[in-house]
Amino acid sequence: MEKCTSCYGWNNACFNRKAEMKWINAARDVSRQCGCLILLVLAFSWSSCSPARDYEQPAELTGSWAEMTLRLTKGTPGNSPTYASRCLGYLGLAMYESVVHGTKDRRSLAGQLSSLSHLPTPDAGVEYDFRLALNASQAELLRSLYNHTSDANKASVDSLEAEIAAYFRKRTDAGVADRSISFGQRLAQAIFEWSKSDGGHRAYLKNFDKAMVHPDRPGGWKPPLFAQSFSHHPLHPHWGQNRPFLPGNYRMEAPEFIPYDTVPGSPYYEQFRAVYEAERALTQEQKEIAIWWGDDPDVTFTPPGHSYYLASMVVHARQPDLVTCAEAYARVGMAVADAFLLCWRWKYQFFSERPNTYVTAVIDEEWESFWPDPPFPAFPSGHAIQASAATTVLIDMFGDEFAFTDACHVGRPYDEEREVGFVARSFTRLSEVARETADSRFFGGIHTPQDNERGLEKGQEVGANVNGLAWKK
Repeated sequence: MEKCTSCYGWNNACFNRKAEMKWINAARDVSRQCGCLILLVLAFSWSSCSPARDYEQPAELTGSWAEMTLRLTKGTPGNSPTYASRCLGYLGLAMYESVVHGTKDRRSLAGQLSSLSHLPTPDAGVEYDFRLALNASQAELLRSLYNHTSDANKASVDSLEAEIAAYFRKRTDAGVADRSISFGQRLAQAIFEWSKSDGGHRAYLKNFDKAMVHPDRPGGWKPPLFAQSFSHHPLHPHWGQNRPFLPGNYRMEAPEFIPYDTVPGSPYYEQFRAVYEAERALTQEQKEIAIWWGDDPDVTFTPPGHSYYLASMVVHARQPDLVTCAEAYARVGMAVADAFLLCWRWKYQFFSERPNTYVTAVIDEEWESFWPDPPFPAFPSGHAIQASAATTVLIDMFGDEFAFTDACHVGRPYDEEREVGFVARSFTRLSEVARETADSRFFGGIHTPQDNERGLEKGQEVGANVNGLAWKK
């Protein structure tokens, strides 16, 4: 396949129009089975290599920057779900704040978020093109948050910024354009400066704390032998001490945890027996679900990136106005960021084991999970809490009913080891996504039911806190 030299899709290597049509035709074949043709083709077409985009369409403008964000999320070495979720929070916020002052019925979030008393505002009585402000803010903040990405990715950010700026400069007075771009840049710089004090600044430089002393207790997490990561040290053990976006999330109570027990029939034992029995009887579809939502950060845009991708599918389907598009990304970004922060706080509070440890010690020493263990404690499930938080905010904005097909992983190589391929997933409700994301970790054999159920519950709580911000006047 020929590489495309002017593409802004999120893949590390994007292909020419001929290759793109191959994917779209494959998507049509899948979608005919579920009646979701329009939405499925949409999911492919807006990440295509088409040189002509209508940036007058709000979903196209905001979606282009969401694509670029996910491209960097996927293509930057050393990335993690924790760091990615943080970046999505700041980028979504910047998108919203760059356009909110152009709408009379919306409020800025300055003064509502943790330690954020103010942000730059437009000068009164003069004209702005807030689309140019959005464009400048996203580019500026992406370069700051992902300053460690490749030169090729940095060039892609610069190119997309230049393309969109040129598009609107043709339609805008030069003074208005310059003023709008300057505002977007100042806004991004202010948000980046605020981000430096949250505890996660440049966290990709310290993913694993080798000096951490692991608690040694029954039921405690052990470094996995069957692992997703090369490290035997847990990922970002201090992440839960970071500053959340929402002050209300400081006060969230930890979920209840079933006490350790090895007696057959006890509540704790039954949690792991359920995982063991399910793995021995997995259906083909359950295996497909397990790998679809794996979202390994080494090869994908991570679990929170998958939620950002879901936000793009919703705004492209619903085609709301510019500020609503931006609000959707802001809500999802901050929801997954705080969900991961709280999840990591509780993971290291409980420091709980995974099935690969308990099952082999108590039930069947030869057992092995379908999916490899990630390098951190189990309870609660990060996949469940972030998916639940993301869908909770999207449902509040757009309603639960949403028939669509998620085809983001179609075309990935067949998993020879597990004898399963990446098959598109179809849904009729957004809430089904959260449920299936959680179930995928149970099918994978790396989370117990309580990990998932408490994660889903706490994710809804995080999402409700985001929904409760004063978005409107």
